[in-house]
Amino acid sequence: MTTTMTDKLIHCDERETLDELSGYDLRIIQPRHGYRFSVDPLLLADFAGVQEGESCADLGTGCGVIALLLARLAQKSSVTAIEFQQVMADIASRNVALNGLSDRVQIVEDDVISLKSRFPVDSFDLVVSNPPYRRPGTGKISPRRGRDEARHETSATLADFLAAAKYLVKPSGRICLIYHTCRLAELMAQAAGQKLAPLRLRMVHGNSQMDARMFMIELAKGRTGELKVEPPLLVRGEDGGYSSEKLRIYRKVEEP
Repeated sequence: MTTTMTDKLIHCDERETLDELSGYDLRIIQPRHGYRFSVDPLLLADFAGVQEGESCADLGTGCGVIALLLARLAQKSSVTAIEFQQVMADIASRNVALNGLSDRVQIVEDDVISLKSRFPVDSFDLVVSNPPYRRPGTGKISPRRGRDEARHETSATLADFLAAAKYLVKPSGRICLIYHTCRLAELMAQAAGQKLAPLRLRMVHGNSQMDARMFMIELAKGRTGELKVEPPLLVRGEDGGYSSEKLRIYRKVEEP
């Protein structure tokens, strides 16, 4: 039997898995024991509200899931996804090809702190990111290779992610991030210092009885506006099952 290019792309060795987001008609290769995405990328892609024809940048794309979601949500959008880990950038590139999105999604292997030498200022309508949320030396160290690089700041800090996003986004554009609540005050201070105006804020709760563990925020440069705090997003409902909003975001496809 002849081996096709698609066969090569979807081949996963023992270090990888092939998972589906069937609500978005996406197949995603991921490290079996490294960093694996959870609900956060889907929440952020939904929150960002990408529009048709927009040019987007995804900072720290990992396996490329946010970039692929944005491309699916707006069929005429284009996405440039930046990832500094070579292994993850390679997986992201394979995922782009696997899902037939090479004409609209580009993977760039580079560090967030080096992007000024690669892109002109004001290049994108929308910049999104799910940055590493732990400072160096905090939290548990994972024995799984690749997870600490995704969770802990390494070469780029929160301030670096915000500075890169500010540089890349157009004055009329939007910056959308999902981040851990323990660093909300720091993010607000960093945004103010970099003259980024917070426009929308939404907290993410496991259920109505739990503290928020994540938040999503929209920032803008070169313009002002009153901060709108949106209703909380609950991952699970009162019955313990997934909330109607999470099922909507998953396009009514529950996690395996």
